Amino acid sequence: MYFSGEIAISSFFEALFANLASPDTLHFATEKQVQKELNKLETVLRTVHTVLADAEEKQLKDQHVKMWLSKLRDLAFDVDDILDEFATEALRNKLTKDQQAHRSKVRKIIHSFTASFGPNALLFRYKMMNKIKAINSRLDDLVTWKNELQLREFDVGRPKRVIERPPTSSLVNEALVYGREYDKNVVIDLLLMDGDTDVQVSVVPIVGIGGIGKTTLAQLVYNNNRVQDLFDVKAWVCVSEDFNIVRITKSILQSVTCDASCNDVNDLNLLQVKLKEKLSKKKFLLVLDDIWNMSYNDWTILRSPFEVGDSRSKILVTTRNQNVSSVMKTVPDYSLKELSNDDCLFILAQHSIGAKDFSGHLDLKELGEQIVKKCKGLPLAAKTIGGLLRTRVDPDAWKDVLENEIWNSSEEQSGIIPALRLSYYHLPQHLKQCFSYCSIIPKDYEFGEEEVVLLWMAEGMLQQVNTKRLQIEKLGSMYFQDLVSRSFFQRSSRNKSQFMMHDLINDLARSVAGDICFRLEGDEKILSCARYSSFVGSRYNGFKRFHTFGDAEHLRTFMSFMLPNDGDCYLSNSVLIDLLPRLRRLRVLSLEGYYLTKLPDSIGDLTHIRYLNFSYTKIKSLPESICTLLNLQTLLLRGCNRLKHLPSDLRLLANLQHLDITDANSIERMPFGI
Repeated sequence: MYFSGEIAISSFFEALFANLASPDTLHFATEKQVQKELNKLETVLRTVHTVLADAEEKQLKDQHVKMWLSKLRDLAFDVDDILDEFATEALRNKLTKDQQAHRSKVRKIIHSFTASFGPNALLFRYKMMNKIKAINSRLDDLVTWKNELQLREFDVGRPKRVIERPPTSSLVNEALVYGREYDKNVVIDLLLMDGDTDVQVSVVPIVGIGGIGKTTLAQLVYNNNRVQDLFDVKAWVCVSEDFNIVRITKSILQSVTCDASCNDVNDLNLLQVKLKEKLSKKKFLLVLDDIWNMSYNDWTILRSPFEVGDSRSKILVTTRNQNVSSVMKTVPDYSLKELSNDDCLFILAQHSIGAKDFSGHLDLKELGEQIVKKCKGLPLAAKTIGGLLRTRVDPDAWKDVLENEIWNSSEEQSGIIPALRLSYYHLPQHLKQCFSYCSIIPKDYEFGEEEVVLLWMAEGMLQQVNTKRLQIEKLGSMYFQDLVSRSFFQRSSRNKSQFMMHDLINDLARSVAGDICFRLEGDEKILSCARYSSFVGSRYNGFKRFHTFGDAEHLRTFMSFMLPNDGDCYLSNSVLIDLLPRLRRLRVLSLEGYYLTKLPDSIGDLTHIRYLNFSYTKIKSLPESICTLLNLQTLLLRGCNRLKHLPSDLRLLANLQHLDITDANSIERMPFGI
């Protein structure tokens, strides 16, 4: 299955500009012609960069703009490869000079490698100059195309994309809600508790993934008889993306007074003074639905009139983002969980056949039970599919829905698609790139924070976004926890140190990543634009299964994932001997869990590689050629219980930061300097 995707490359360009200005690049740009071509490249790239914001907005409706962005992204990856060659050659030259005083085995390896792949500096510069000229020629064509598309330049920031979302109200049809009785009672109890004496008004946040039913729960609570009787004043405001303090204050005031006379008043002071009068010494309940704004300053301004109310007053907020709730809350978040399959089945029946169960349509019951499994506990997904099947009692129609992804339906038909996409649109550019990369992770796979951070690091996705310099792993941890707080990643119920993506969030990742990410699951053919790929290990993996990768020479990630199974997984030698040497641009290679006893020397030809994972394989040694992988950052050998020796010159891998030999208990000795 192929996804159209959304191309977001602004953050990638920032990394390119940093690499163009690096000492390694400048070191090899001393020759006048090379310097001229590099200067032209940077100048034109910066010109193109000014229209990226406009292009990334327009691609959603203009396929020509999307095609232009796709070509530009391909070029950006090729530029990155060229700059990486400069950096690698600079590091190799430095290492060679450092070894001049004492000949060693690794010096012979490096000299041999250099003789084969990086001749003398003059020839290297000539080769690179030709590559840059070819890039500049392609870039000139893209600039001409850009002008034809009439893309606008934005020198400061990105234009704000406004996502239209239907407003909410306090009204709810309780007959169509199922499975939230417990949640309703817990939240009501929180509202009825005495307020904290240290704060004037308590804030209770409901937090959860898009489509899980936060607004519905707030509506149930708001309309409950116990709540009706205990508050003097109630108000409901749909906040959504636009945290306009004047608009919100006006809406609260209108709700409290039932008076539209303030509609034309836009003076915040007048509005807040009037609201303060109405709330003074009153016990009020205010619902702020769907909040995205994380500004503490904005919140303190908005809440000023609330502080004159009765101390037992409550504010109930709904949000997808734990960072938002942390700004506002006075009590711990109430994290809303998924519904059971039985509850989702009730919702599906209500919205598809207008009944409480399938007793009148037994031929659809089994299909319905299978369909709700795809919903993974999201009531909006069950409602969406029910709407698609409204009054359709033909089992074939239900089979079609069962066999197709929810993402194949149009946004006009589906509520879950725009609901989840809204979360993605709110991500900053650097997190969009990291999240879409996670589309290579298979469904139901549990992953650790460090596991994902090391992959992002290897792919160059961890870029400093401010002047404060952080350790790269710490920066990656911040990215990861930000995605957790926004409900893109959820803690595993089985192992609290592990995380998962909800199936529909996983589908969202694939949807926004498009064809740049490829997950081998059947007989699909990889497209030439793919850069990141993965596959789930199976018992026997012959070369035929991986035949589609033969022409994917631009791949940067070739990643195996192992789900729990009962036996060894075997990999054809042809994959190691014939396929891997073709994938010369790899940054990430994982063959974790395969029954491999030996690795080929050609591993040393992967000059761009940053991440190698041979954990839980049966290898007895690593080829010495690994010592020529000067960019290698991560080498994972967990559980390699037959491994006896590590390469003797491993210490010369200057960029190696993570060497994991946990449970590799047969290693006889560590190399000198490790």
